[in-house]
Amino acid sequence: MLTVANHDRDLAGLTYVYPVLSRRAGGVSVGINLNPNDACNWRCAYCQVPNLVRGKAPKIDLARLEDELRGFLVALVQGDWLAHNAPADARTLKDIAFSGNGEPTSAAEFADAVTLAARLRDEFAPGVPLRLISNGSLLGQARVREGIRRLAAARGEVWFKVDAGDAAAIARINGVKLTPRTLARHLAACAALCPTWVQTCVFRWDGAPATSSEVERYLDVLAHAGDGGGKLAGVLLYGVARPPTLPEGAHVGAATAADFTRIEARIKEKGLTRTIRVSP
Repeated sequence: MLTVANHDRDLAGLTYVYPVLSRRAGGVSVGINLNPNDACNWRCAYCQVPNLVRGKAPKIDLARLEDELRGFLVALVQGDWLAHNAPADARTLKDIAFSGNGEPTSAAEFADAVTLAARLRDEFAPGVPLRLISNGSLLGQARVREGIRRLAAARGEVWFKVDAGDAAAIARINGVKLTPRTLARHLAACAALCPTWVQTCVFRWDGAPATSSEVERYLDVLAHAGDGGGKLAGVLLYGVARPPTLPEGAHVGAATAADFTRIEARIKEKGLTRTIRVSP
């Protein structure tokens, strides 16, 4: 039975396609994992991927991806898979999402995979959203922008990771050297291409919430993205539902309701978006 506490990529026994019960999507999500080699160009402290390594996606077998996605959508939409594997109150397909065990846009075949997923979505579940969950780090590459354009043409959206707004916090949380200016520029570029939500993991580091200064620097990134022409669709604030698997995860603890309320209130006060969703 699917639960929010188990996002095992091998649950369906497939290479690229897996189901999860998603808090943020509000039900069953069909995931597309373009990183079955457990490789990512970031190393987030709260990551829940076992045996994560630095790197990019391997070569994607698009024919196999199509066979897996078609077969699984048939089981969900035309068969009784949901009745046997999802809780009674969550037996609705909420989205098809490029997510998985690393950065999906690192796959050379990313754009073609978007086209493939959009075609099968239209065939089996035309009203279901198509989503990309991304750290946005590869927006400077033309092939990635093309994939995001195709996502927009398919009425899809991007959930863009922003967890911090100063270089030190980004390095500590996401494990990369990245300036806030570059992060804001990538966010603005993404939002100009496709409807884009900011996705932020809210947690406590060694038992302490983000400082007021850290929260303000985070808000600055969102504001600067707007200055760069990137109008945000909204902000998704979510907590840690499953134990981190990296050594850095020892620093990560659950946020309190007050932590979420504080950040949500500041986003509203700054007028950065009218839509904020919270999934503790």
